[in-house]
Amino acid sequence: MRDGGGTPVVAGIHVAKATRLPMQAKDTVEVEAGRGIVGDRYHGTRHRHVTVQSRETLDEAARVFGREVASELTRRNVTVSHGVVPRDPGARIRVGEVLLEVVRVAAPCKLLDDTIGAGAQEALRRRAGTVFRVLEGGTIRVGDPVDLGVDLSSPVPRPA
Repeated sequence: MRDGGGTPVVAGIHVAKATRLPMQAKDTVEVEAGRGIVGDRYHGTRHRHVTVQSRETLDEAARVFGREVASELTRRNVTVSHGVVPRDPGARIRVGEVLLEVVRVAAPCKLLDDTIGAGAQEALRRRAGTVFRVLEGGTIRVGDPVDLGVDLSSPVPRPA
């Protein structure tokens, strides 16, 4: 899912109420500054508010893995249509109305071999997305534009 100008967009949103429960697809979610996605298992944690991955990177993992890697099976919250999700701590992105700041790389866990298939964890190494904290809350919707490189030297514009 891309807009006409090639800007990345939100291709999927997934949340789970608890750690081992299946991810549920959502068209829209509310995100609270300093807390995360309302209704997600990590809502209210200290820094792990939202995880973001790129469909383009998942397609790379699929080539290594030998079959499709479904977005919801990676247990990440937001999947963007394309582009490289920043991994450097402190980098910022805007997803719809929401401003996020990188905390760390999201390392794939052994659970992925159980849910996706043997070898998934290795195929997703360095391709499993990024963990963010929420600086500015708001609503995220499927189809929202994503700015993967918010300039830290200038004030961050809010969408109109």
